[in-house]
Amino acid sequence: MNEIVFLVENDPEGGYTARALGESIFTQADDIETLREMLRDAVRCHFPDEQNRPKVIRYNRKT
Repeated sequence: MNEIVFLVENDPEGGYTARALGESIFTQADDIETLREMLRDAVRCHFPDEQNRPKVIRYNRKT
């Protein structure tokens, strides 16, 4: 896998949520910059073997 895609949505309680398409990864944060850091961390945790880890993390923000 070279790329992983997340769907980012506004959280009704404030901030943002992100859910990976095709993988069981979910994270949330108060702002977009923190969410980007959380996405990278979640991908590292979900794919501990660097050789199998996606090289590109893409997110689509749903408005």
